[in-house]
Amino acid sequence: MPNKTLKTLFLYNGIFVLAGSLLGPLYTIFVVSLNKGIFSISVSWATFLFSTTIFTLVMSRLKDRLVNKRILLSAGLVVRVLCWLSFIFITNMWQLILIQFFLGIGEALGTPAFDAIFAEHLDKNRHLTDYSDWKVLSNGGLVVGTLVGGLIVSYFGFKILFLIMSQLALVAFFGTIFNRQLDKTSS
Repeated sequence: MPNKTLKTLFLYNGIFVLAGSLLGPLYTIFVVSLNKGIFSISVSWATFLFSTTIFTLVMSRLKDRLVNKRILLSAGLVVRVLCWLSFIFITNMWQLILIQFFLGIGEALGTPAFDAIFAEHLDKNRHLTDYSDWKVLSNGGLVVGTLVGGLIVSYFGFKILFLIMSQLALVAFFGTIFNRQLDKTSS
């Protein structure tokens, strides 16, 4: 079993992974429901990937001069909360592309910070176990979220889905921002 810091990191990031997976493959249906064509799906997703890549490159150039990885992880979470809430108000392709661009920034802030905190707290001689524990938890969240997301959209629609995603990510944000245990460099 992972150490206490990894358990905390797993809990809050697991909630976030669950939130993100609620949309999962339904993203395509959401874009099509905006009366946008197939190419719109590719353009909007490519925008997210491009933004994530460019801003992750910026993060890599910062080396490890960042004072607080927990704050960076929290910033990535709050950007994604705001983006997911913004999905409720999308009415055209340009808004979708803009939100996907900012969602990529949130990804670029949060993911490297998560990975760095994770790496700093790996248990000695248990790296394979710690990474495997995280993959089991995150993949389990992906499975549950994908199924639950489909049920939510089927019965309540996309707006409710985006509200639930945002609320879950907000839980992860508050759990992360106020948990100074994640600042420690040893477990």
